[in-house]
Amino acid sequence: MLKKYAEVALKIGLNLQKDQILFIKAPIDARKFVEQVVETAFEIGAYDVYVKWSDEVITKTRLKNAPIDALKKFPEWEIKASEYLLDKKGAVLSITGGDPDALKDVPPERIGTFTKTANTANKDIMRRMMSNEISWCVVAYPTRKWAKKVLGEENIEKLLEYILKASRIEGDPVKNWQKHIANLKRITKFLNEKQFDYLKYEGPGTDLTVGLPKNHIWLSATQENMSGITFVPNIPTEEIFTAPHKDKINGVVTNSLPLVYGGNIIDKFILEFKDGKIVNYKAEVGEKILETILNTDEGAKRLGEVALVPVDSPIYQMKTIFYNTLFDENAASHFAFGRAYPNCIKDGTKMNEEQLKKNGINTSLTHVDFMIGNENMNVYGIKADEKITLMKNGKWVI
Repeated sequence: MLKKYAEVALKIGLNLQKDQILFIKAPIDARKFVEQVVETAFEIGAYDVYVKWSDEVITKTRLKNAPIDALKKFPEWEIKASEYLLDKKGAVLSITGGDPDALKDVPPERIGTFTKTANTANKDIMRRMMSNEISWCVVAYPTRKWAKKVLGEENIEKLLEYILKASRIEGDPVKNWQKHIANLKRITKFLNEKQFDYLKYEGPGTDLTVGLPKNHIWLSATQENMSGITFVPNIPTEEIFTAPHKDKINGVVTNSLPLVYGGNIIDKFILEFKDGKIVNYKAEVGEKILETILNTDEGAKRLGEVALVPVDSPIYQMKTIFYNTLFDENAASHFAFGRAYPNCIKDGTKMNEEQLKKNGINTSLTHVDFMIGNENMNVYGIKADEKITLMKNGKWVI
């Protein structure tokens, strides 16, 4: 099954091309899967494959013990490596699966300094990536501590079963994905043709109106990079998303699933918006970490993504909290603090920051998803005097 999973990641996710460079970012615990991915990549015809390993224990030790001045510096060689990959039109596969509690003992202010430093240094890199200059894809592989958090036991095999099921690997993956993509595209086409002015969210603890910018673009499943190659950024993926108008969000929203950020958990939080900006917030769990996110910059207090996900999706139906954004964001409708994807508005990839802002598109150093959908939420599309129910009790009705 790992062979099929690697093929899906490379052929459907990245659509890896012959003579293309592949860059893999992965935790050291994912070595078995990475070895399979590297082998499969060369079978497909990759020119070369580079792997960057991460180790949460080492990261935690550095964050707790390094001088604060060291956390304010970012290695120039990492920027150069990313620029090289972009210039060479390579492809990036990110493998997630770390311990959700990895950094819970690290002071929030040190995590904040480290994160802001990295985000600032990589600002131009992220702009190019989020403009889909090259293909990129995020997949998951189970690790012991992640399995322990999700299942209550270090059962990597069982968690892998969940991942493969959610990723539609069983049976004929190609046919599974063709059918899934076609259904997402049908709804995406409807939303793009309607060009709603606002979305209205109603549910327990949530009463929110979200304005949409003129000429916004809904996206789902597949995207196209600047070389004209189609790819799937997330495996699994259930979302249909766009960028909200950064100044036209009003009301309150409550999260429905925990948010894992920087090895910490934020949960049971409520946000109040006025004219697009978060003016009040409260969290029963991880409020200091939430505050760190919101204080990244001015744009972090506004939204950069609105995504609709039905509760009859395979991931939601597993009735499992994964404590991993890749899975939890595809279990429920969600928003994102911070930076928007420029391709969510017509000609957005050709705009600079000021032009994006002028058109209602948020800019920020950060982009953090948080989940708000559940079985009691209704979502409406509003345009002039027209109000259409898009989701009832968390399910599509269009």
